[in-house]
Amino acid sequence: MQYDVVVIGGAMSGATLALALSRMANKKVAVVEAIADSSKHPGFDSRAIALSLGSVDLLRRYGLWDAIQPKATAIKSIDVSDRGHFAQTGFDAKQLGKELLGSVVELADVGAVYREKLQLDPNIDLFCPDAIEQLIQHQEGVEAVLRSGTTLSAKLVVAADGANSKVAELINVSKSVDDFEQHALIANIELEQPHHNQAYERFTSHGPVALLPMTDNRMSLVWCMTESMLQQALSWNEEQFLSELQQEFGWRLGRFKKVGSLASYPLMLHKRDRLTHHRVAFVGNAAQTLHPIAGQGFNLGIRDVATLVDVATKYTDSGEYACLAEFKRLREQDREATCTMTSSLVRIFSNEWLPMVVARNLGLAIFDIAPSMQGPVKNRSLGLV
Repeated sequence: MQYDVVVIGGAMSGATLALALSRMANKKVAVVEAIADSSKHPGFDSRAIALSLGSVDLLRRYGLWDAIQPKATAIKSIDVSDRGHFAQTGFDAKQLGKELLGSVVELADVGAVYREKLQLDPNIDLFCPDAIEQLIQHQEGVEAVLRSGTTLSAKLVVAADGANSKVAELINVSKSVDDFEQHALIANIELEQPHHNQAYERFTSHGPVALLPMTDNRMSLVWCMTESMLQQALSWNEEQFLSELQQEFGWRLGRFKKVGSLASYPLMLHKRDRLTHHRVAFVGNAAQTLHPIAGQGFNLGIRDVATLVDVATKYTDSGEYACLAEFKRLREQDREATCTMTSSLVRIFSNEWLPMVVARNLGLAIFDIAPSMQGPVKNRSLGLV
């Protein structure tokens, strides 16, 4: 079974890549996905993610946004503050001359849309449920041997199978892991007052608290905290949970009315030591998994996808050395800058050492009144890089 590209992993990054390769480059693509029901896929779970303006523009370019937009919530402004201190800053779409700063989508909704599009695309074959068991690299191609016994031949295999990539394991591509010693507590919060399409990033002594606007006057909560605090939080009843969150966040959104089911995961930077191997490329969380601070994870991953699509369009053989070398070169600066920015923000704003507290608040205040400093940070936050 011969393909131009075999994509291992059919969640956000893998599905976006497969559909874009079909539509933009007319490539014949196989997608290998282990989980048949997209609603039970960890990549399409109950979480919501913030798509930057740049990511929305890319999805528009690939003809995917129209199907996602009806269930998305626009972000019109972003408020950034440090709990208990004077400084704050933020971005506003109108002031920047933009229609929006980004959009919040629920992964379960996107999963349903993507699964249908993968099944209907004539250039794409979906092997699901199935998984890769062996990868055989040849000079002119590569073979993916699946658990079902099927062998897929291609010019290129793309690993889009998450931080614990099976592809990376098979070809022994290692990664570095930086443990932030924090966990993310995830939940949906119902508000008493309208959110007015405003997103919030609030830095606290325990870690960042992010609230993203959603449909039905809800907010998606990402509350970063230590493991000991997480165990406490998971034992709280709803009333205590809302009270503790209200105390940590404040009253900018009025009273928190209700909380949905809770989920959590440890926060680490997983960074693949290399983005390419012989006829293999890594994208999305298989390439790097970031701390959720500043919401850069998927937005960095979709830029991996966009770069690979742009480069693959220029080559008949998408797995040849020149193609993968160009992909690697074009991704290096953005990848390094984004990983460094998110890791630095975690350490700066999760530190209660007094000189650091003073310095970061001065930094926020200066940033808010110095437009010359804002450009690069705003562009990266908006995905316009």
